[in-house]
This record gives sequence, C-alpha cells and structure tokens, in this order.
Amino acid sequence: MKNQRFRTLVSALAAAGILTLIFGLGLFRTADLALSDALCQRRSASDGTIVLVGIDQKARELYGPYQQWGRGPVTEALEILNASEDCHPAVIGIDILYSGESDQTADRRLAEAAGKYHNVITACAAEFGAALVESGDDYALSPHSVTAFGEPYEALKAVSAQGHINAMMDSDGILRHHLLYLTLPDGSQIPSLALAAAKAYGAGSVTEPPTDERGFWYLPFCGTPGDFAMISVSDVLSGTVSPDYFNGKIVLIGPYAAGLQDSYVTSADHAVPMYGVEYQANAIQALLWGDYKKEVSDGIQLLLLFLLLAPGFLLFRRLRVRISLLLWALLAGGWILFCLGMYRAGWILHVLWVPAGITVLYAVCLAVNYVQAALERQRITNTFRRYVAPEIVTEILKEGTDSLSLGGRLTRIAVLFVDVRGFTPMSELLDPEQVVEILNRYLTLISDCILKNGGTLDKFVGDAAMAFWGAPIPQEDYVMQAAKAARDMAAGSKKLSEELLAKYGRTVSFGIGIHLGEAVVGNIGSPRRMDYTAIGDTVNTAARLEANAPGGKIYISRAVADALEGRIRALSLGTAVPLKGKKEGFEVLTLEEIL
Repeated sequence: MKNQRFRTLVSALAAAGILTLIFGLGLFRTADLALSDALCQRRSASDGTIVLVGIDQKARELYGPYQQWGRGPVTEALEILNASEDCHPAVIGIDILYSGESDQTADRRLAEAAGKYHNVITACAAEFGAALVESGDDYALSPHSVTAFGEPYEALKAVSAQGHINAMMDSDGILRHHLLYLTLPDGSQIPSLALAAAKAYGAGSVTEPPTDERGFWYLPFCGTPGDFAMISVSDVLSGTVSPDYFNGKIVLIGPYAAGLQDSYVTSADHAVPMYGVEYQANAIQALLWGDYKKEVSDGIQLLLLFLLLAPGFLLFRRLRVRISLLLWALLAGGWILFCLGMYRAGWILHVLWVPAGITVLYAVCLAVNYVQAALERQRITNTFRRYVAPEIVTEILKEGTDSLSLGGRLTRIAVLFVDVRGFTPMSELLDPEQVVEILNRYLTLISDCILKNGGTLDKFVGDAAMAFWGAPIPQEDYVMQAAKAARDMAAGSKKLSEELLAKYGRTVSFGIGIHLGEAVVGNIGSPRRMDYTAIGDTVNTAARLEANAPGGKIYISRAVADALEGRIRALSLGTAVPLKGKKEGFEVLTLEEIL
C-alpha cells in the first residue's frame, strides 16, 4: 500500500511537472492569448472626449489618391479646427509622419497652423532591428534596438510636441500592448502619441501605467473597430461639421481607409482590423481612465499551476468518475471566473493554463482508471466466475473491490426456493457416480431456469437451491420473472423425470416456493469468508413455502399473487397450510398458470 501511494505521488509530481514545463515553453501561448482576449477584452463606452478625423474613402474620392495629397488638406483641417482662440480642440494628434521637407510654402503653412495654439502633437516613428549596444565595458547584440528614427521636419518639430506612433504586435500577430516610451540610441525618450495627448489633455492628472522591461504595457481596449466617433476630413474641410463640435476635445487625424497600410488586428477583435487612429484613441482613453492591468509574471503563474495540477492528479486518480467530472468542472470553470475577477482587479493571468492542464490530467487519469478497472474486472471475473452467479460478479465489478467488504442494504425482492422431492430415497439405490450425474442434471436445469429469467442464483444446499430477483440490480418485472423461472423448472422437471423413470425406474419432482418482500441483500459473513446473499423474514417465508410444497407444485404467497394479479391463475389454499414460524392466517396459493 505504501509503495502504491508513493508511486501515485511520484506520478502526480511528474505529470504536473511535465505539463508545467510544456506551458512554460509557450506551446499553448497562441491559444491562451486568444482565449484571454475573448474573455477579458470587453467593450465599454468612451467618455466622448476623443474624436477621430479620418482620411477615409469619402475624402479620397473627393481629393484623389492619398499619396498625391501633399500637406494641403491636413493643413487646411488644422486651420479650420484652430479657427479661433475661444473654439478649438484641447489636443490635436496627427497620426501621420511628416519627416521630410517638401514645398517651402506648404511646409511653412503647416507649421504655422500647428503652432497657432500649441495644441498639436505630431508623429515620429522608429525602425527596430538587431544592433550592438554598449553594456558596461563591453558590447552586446540587442534584437530590439532602434536602427532608424523618423521625426517631423525642423519647422514643424519646433512648434509642436512629438509622440511616437509605433505599434508592435505580439508573437501571434495580435496588437495587445502599447510602447509607452521610445528610447533612442542617445538615451533620450520619446513618449507615445497617446501618452503625450493624454498628458496634454489631463493637465497632470494622468499617471503612467506599469510597464515590462521593454517599456510595454497591456492595453485594455474599450472599443472595437468603428466604436469611436469618426468625422471624415472632407466634412471638416467642407464645413459640414461645425468647428464647435471639436471644441475642448482630443482630435486625432489619420488614415481611416483600407489600403493605407495603417491597420492592425487587435485583441479587441481578431476578425476586423483596427485603424491606427482607433488604436491611439483606445490608448488615450485607457490612460485618461487610469484603469491599468498588470501581467502576473510567468514564474509565479507556473508555480501556481504546478501546485494546482499535482493535487488535482491525486484527486482524479482516487475519486469516482462523476465526482472527478464535477471536480474538473469546478477547477476549470472556477479558474476562468477567478481570472475574470483578477482582471477586473487589475491583474492578468493565463486563462488557458489551468483549464487545459486540468483537462489533460483528467483525461489521462480517466484513461488510466479505465485500464486499471478493466484489468481489475478481468481479475475478479476470472476469480469468481466459477463460484458465484454472474449477477453477483457484475455487482462486485460495478462497486469495485470495496464491495468485497461486509454490509448490505434493505431491498424489496422476490425469493424462490426449490428442492428435489424424492431424490434422497433414489440416491440410496444408485451408485455414487449415478447420483452425482442425476443431481448435476437437476441443478443445471435449476440454474438455467433462474439465469434465463434474470434471477440471481444465491446458493445450492444439497439438492435444494435459493434464488432471488430485484437485486443486486433493480428489475422492472422481477416478480413475474421469478414466477416464470418456477414454471420453467416445473416443466423441465417433467421431461427429466420421464428419462429417469425409463432409465432407473424411479422419478423425482420439484417443490417450489416464492415469496415477495423486503430483505437485507449484501455481503454476509466474516471478513475471511462471506457470501453475497439475502437474509430476513422474506427469505424464511419463501423457504417455508417450498418446504410445504408437494412435488410438482409451486406455492406462492398472497403478496406474490397480488403483484401478479390479472397475469396469473392461482388457486388459494387459504390458511390450510401452516407455515412454521408464521402466525395463523397466512394465506398460501398454488401457481396454476401464467396467462
């Protein structure tokens, strides 16, 4: 037993360790991230402070291909938005990189429009790649170094704030994080366009979110593609939308049409890409709300996973299937609910790790338990099939080896006793071999009739036998099955008697008794020797009926006759047949025919 427990413990630790390693290596990372996105990223209404001015398809149809626009339309839009000191946006973010000088007049006009109220933030962007960086007294290869940097031309840079517009996807190609600061090779830092806009609007009330070692923070999107209000730049230029609409708000100007190469698949929606200005709007809104989420380190989560999987394995190995299934549902579902609660509290956990690990362990344990149960069933079957009725073996297999302990339960059953009348006198005249042959034929007949009619053959006592119906498994029509078994015994004994009469000059017959009632059914005896049997007054009464039944007769009680009323023909003997141990007035009937 100790060795078995030790092996089980080692198996639990090994299984938990292997699964923890698998998750730690990131083999289920894509599925885990997708599930986390589906459960945690929830839409919520923005506060209306952010408005998008989009370079959309409508504007492209009016002004031609975007590549031929130059700086005129955006300059004109800035002039309209900043038309007066009393009516202009609080912040204007331009999600377009103007890094090179073009026409001097157009450049000067754009700079003048941007610098009028010092409320414009212009875009800059970096390119990343592997490069050697100084590390103490040596150099190391960094895979995430800034290899190129684009910023506004000098005149525009001088009159506006800058914010980077880099959007960097996770390894599965989904945009979930936001780079708070861009660190240049000279050590200077450029805030993101979203951070610069939020701080300009929030006037010192914006706190920065926690970031990882690379400067990224998890972005809880409040909107999916299309959720933020978007005004076509053409409607701004034509005066269709009054400048008053934008007063005091954060306005983001940028591409808002397919084909402009400024859209991303985000954790908010894996099916529909989100435009860059929408991504910036989501980041600004999250910064203004300050509802930040922090990802719990993988090390802590892997330790927690191991501590859940190891005991889970032990429980799955010991518990029955239904309880194990309930435990699996509680652990898997409970973890998902726990992750949702933690997300609302500001912490991000791997949603899939525990449910997937628990599911794998549950399936493995189920398979192992099934194999072991099959082997145990085969062992028990091979051991008991020669000694007890098949129904009893089935009951033991269903309950497992624990059913081999003492105990029983009160069950309503039909009990049949049968005895061979005239066998003892005949056996005195025959050789022992002949006696055994005749007895075996009678007992075989009895067994066949009982088993054919779904009965449990309890025991043989010399030339008598006991059987019952209704246990160990419930049966719908068990009283009728007992009656049919008795009828078949009586009919079979007649044919066998004719053979004995012709061969030995003597014949025998059956006396049968059937009673219906409650009895204790189970393992009766001692721990060293037990029988699966039935005991109680019902059994004793059936035995008394058989003891008084003449050869060829089937005695039944009133309880049996009432249970089969309308389906049998029975002849009442009244109280003329006294049964030992029973009070006067116990009615006995003979079963004449099954209708």
